[in-house]
Amino acid sequence: MTDHALLLVNLGSPASTQVADVRSYLNQFLMDPYVIDLPWPVRRLLVSLILIKRPEQSAHAYASIWWDEGSPLVVLSKRLQQAMKKEWSHGPVELAMRYGEPSIETVLTRLSEQGFKKVTLAPLYPQFADSTVTTVIEEAKRVVRAKSLKMQFSVLQPFYDQPEYLSALVESVRPHLEQPYDHLLLSFHGLPERHLHKLDPTGKHCLKDDCCMTAPAEVLATCYRAQCIQSAATFAKRMGIPDGKWSVSFQSRLGRAKWIEPYTEARLDELAAQGVKRLLVMCPAFVADCIETLEEIGDRGAEQFKEAGGEELVLVPCLNDDPNWAKELNRLCERAPLML
Repeated sequence: MTDHALLLVNLGSPASTQVADVRSYLNQFLMDPYVIDLPWPVRRLLVSLILIKRPEQSAHAYASIWWDEGSPLVVLSKRLQQAMKKEWSHGPVELAMRYGEPSIETVLTRLSEQGFKKVTLAPLYPQFADSTVTTVIEEAKRVVRAKSLKMQFSVLQPFYDQPEYLSALVESVRPHLEQPYDHLLLSFHGLPERHLHKLDPTGKHCLKDDCCMTAPAEVLATCYRAQCIQSAATFAKRMGIPDGKWSVSFQSRLGRAKWIEPYTEARLDELAAQGVKRLLVMCPAFVADCIETLEEIGDRGAEQFKEAGGEELVLVPCLNDDPNWAKELNRLCERAPLML
């Protein structure tokens, strides 16, 4: 049967590096209540203030990593889409972005017009967060309601601990770890601490102490930090990396609110001060390279590390369109449970 579509969803990107396009993208992204979880009037005021200077700064950053084909995130996601077409045997493989184009609404509407009633929705985020996984699911629900679409959805669950994901990650990173290095830093995207507090169903665990490695299942299911740390520890164990030669940090802090720690910026300085000369950095919260990996870590992070006394920061590429990753992702999508 070929009546079951697969919809891959990634974060998105501005249409170009022009300031106006970046401003439009940032406005859509930051006004999402799952990203900035404040009351609408406060969120609108805060985003308006951010949009005074941020678009020009971000446009410069995007321009520094933009490819001839377009945004690296979009280009790499399209390449993964093509690789997945060789693996997914049940119907078409489509790609949407939560922010920007092609939108979830555009793609779902087209699939409905083509007669597809079964869709596997695949948010391409290994760990769970409201600002990634939940917002994709809720946007799909909104489109179905607004357009009165007759569709059934299976939804790919966070896969940070799944053997398929870990196997793909290990095989992708292995060649880089075979070269000499002093330390491996696993830099995950950060989140405001309040995002974790509000999702702790017990109200007793999150950030009360160092509980990330022992969090009970009910807490672990929605605790982004615990999922990051547990997946990092599992990866390090599978690669045989000794304790002390790897660590975890969190990047991309925005605003003055307290975000989960340790911060990547601070960790880069600490590692250089500890005598680390050749530092490997991988970013396992992302399955495709993007501005957060290429510019924030590969460019600015590398410069900061050298200024602090390090010699070389090597950015390990994300999974991107690796054929082995496509095979493993297909296995994950095959068993996605029916949810909507």
